[in-house]
Amino acid sequence: MDTGGNSLASAAPDGVKRKVCYFYDPEVGNYYYGQGHPMKPHRIRMTHALLAHYGLLQHMQVLKPFPARDRDLCRFHADDYVSFLRSITPETQQDQLRQLKRFNVGEDCPVFDGLYSFCQTYAGGSVGGAVKLNHNLCDIAVNWAGGLHHAKKCEASGFCYVNDIVLAILELLKVHERVLYVDIDIHHGDGVEEAFYTTDRVMTVSFHKFGDYFPGTGDIRDIGFSKGKYYSLNVPLDDGIDDESYHFLFKPLIGKVMEVFKPGAVVLQCGADSLSGDRLGCFNLSIKGHAECVKFMRSFNVPLLLLGGGGYTIRNVARCWCYETGVALGIEVDDKMPQHEYYEYFGPDYTLHVAPSNMENKNSHQLLEEIRSKLLDNLSRLQHAPSVQFQERPPDTELPEISQAEEDQDDADERWDPDSDMDVDDERKPLPGRVKREIVEAEPKELEGQKGSSEHARGFDSAIDENASGKALDAGPMQIDEPGVRVEQENVNKHSDQLYSK
Repeated sequence: MDTGGNSLASAAPDGVKRKVCYFYDPEVGNYYYGQGHPMKPHRIRMTHALLAHYGLLQHMQVLKPFPARDRDLCRFHADDYVSFLRSITPETQQDQLRQLKRFNVGEDCPVFDGLYSFCQTYAGGSVGGAVKLNHNLCDIAVNWAGGLHHAKKCEASGFCYVNDIVLAILELLKVHERVLYVDIDIHHGDGVEEAFYTTDRVMTVSFHKFGDYFPGTGDIRDIGFSKGKYYSLNVPLDDGIDDESYHFLFKPLIGKVMEVFKPGAVVLQCGADSLSGDRLGCFNLSIKGHAECVKFMRSFNVPLLLLGGGGYTIRNVARCWCYETGVALGIEVDDKMPQHEYYEYFGPDYTLHVAPSNMENKNSHQLLEEIRSKLLDNLSRLQHAPSVQFQERPPDTELPEISQAEEDQDDADERWDPDSDMDVDDERKPLPGRVKREIVEAEPKELEGQKGSSEHARGFDSAIDENASGKALDAGPMQIDEPGVRVEQENVNKHSDQLYSK
């Protein structure tokens, strides 16, 4: 497939282009956490608009995710928690205060219109990406709506309700003996680490701000437990880390992980709150520095799932994920931004890249050396990649067969033939609004308080503990129907998004 543009040099021996599947639901930007809340799904729509106007969509297979169903979510989450998410609404929440407290829903994780549909959509995209990779239908799968890494088995946390990452990894484990999870969000990837803390089939590596910062976990001494000992790697960082310091750790550590763990697939959570100037963050990475992590992971030629995550200065989130989509494709996109419906967000420079600030880097070279030495020593204790004996491999998730009734119900959707390239349909049609449209708020100039106020104590209650790992991994297939419809570019009316000061 000819991708055109300026090709990025690849560190891979073959230097070939990668086939990329990109998951996007035009409705995702309509979900609204509420006035003043820093998490804005609208950033996904802004990212998509940039991809469209930079001409990147035509170089990918653009897929609308099939919504995850109850039983799909229950492969990791507790039945009663999923049932609660499905039933709770803003109108009924006052009658369920005890349940709200039990499941940690209401403050950082508010109840909003279409909450469960939102969870189904972003989880469906991540698992759909894993299915594509399992079927060798792409080299890289992208779901910028996913990456919600704080959600636990039976509680919401840190703006996250359903842990799409855990669900995607469970899907990948049906085919791959070992899966690597790498997290470059500024917050510790606690929900994913906790889920796989006692297994040697998933290695979790998290680079994050550590100290008086949400969620309060991710100490360098947290290394895994039982069979999972040394399969959790935590890289605790301080304020102001820059590109050079970050990659002084990232490249040698990830290089060693790839050498000793030999994963069959990699999941990279690309939380953009580690960028300079983030509303809730305190790091100083440039977009190119952040994207260098994507480029480095791409160079290993291992099936790769790219997910979103945090990111609260939404114009920079859109910039970052647009650029990183280009990296995935092997296309260098121009710094000068094309005119599009959200062009005014990117003034006064109207460029893709923004310069890091002059904030102090509190990560001394000595501290970085100590962290690197300690973690490389931990990795040296892994003599070789663990060998997994499958008693019976779980069956592959089938490509869906859409019934005639479904086709009649939504004749605008069209099956995608995996044997042919999908052309982006430039025809724009208005979409029915099932949920309240977001009212986009002007972002404050000063940074707001850090995400969440209380620390969540992490226990060893894992999704896959030492004794139950066989049951968890060898359970029936996660039958999320393979996304198989064409996405029509969304008709976005910028005038309907009202800007106002808080």
